[in-house]
Amino acid sequence: MLEAKDLSCIRDERSLFSGLSFSVSPGDIVQVEGANGAGKTSLLRILAGLARPDGGEVLWHGKNTLRHREQYHQDLLFLGHQPGIKSMLTPFENLQFYQAVRQAVDRQAIWQALEQVGLVGYEDLPVAQLSAGQQRRVALARLWLSNSPLWILDEPLTAIDKQGVVELTALFEQHAQSGGLVLLTTHQDLTGTQRAVGKIRLAANSAEAA
Repeated sequence: MLEAKDLSCIRDERSLFSGLSFSVSPGDIVQVEGANGAGKTSLLRILAGLARPDGGEVLWHGKNTLRHREQYHQDLLFLGHQPGIKSMLTPFENLQFYQAVRQAVDRQAIWQALEQVGLVGYEDLPVAQLSAGQQRRVALARLWLSNSPLWILDEPLTAIDKQGVVELTALFEQHAQSGGLVLLTTHQDLTGTQRAVGKIRLAANSAEAA
């Protein structure tokens, strides 16, 4: 279980949120909502252990994520606004590197992931030569390779066509069905999912979980 306890965040002397508490359990898909500037990305970075809260703490299986960072990050897949890939490597090499860090390399699984995101035919080009959208898809391909139970995703559906949105949403549901946890921000409507989607709504210095 992922738990946020009494989180607060201050940026540029402005309180984005305070007293924010919620939990995400295996099988949950939770969407963080709020206007631009409400603190959605800041919250995800805190939950992922990439930023410290100004108050409160984040727990994973009851343990503080900052004090048990290495163990937590083994269980976490975080995709942020930046693709987080190496520009001099090819898509295939990037995915091979990602897999090797976490598990045994499965070349067939990498090919299947590339096919899922429409990058077969581009697998041997340096990522620096790909468009921004294609680079984003290299990052998203990691979802098909991940064995991490917790996915924290910042706008994963941005610049994805309608069919791609359908396929990614189905993958989120599949991950939750198998006991995974998905927490994401998106401007896409997720009401068509087969599973109930929880909501965390951020507003000016306030938040609520539903």
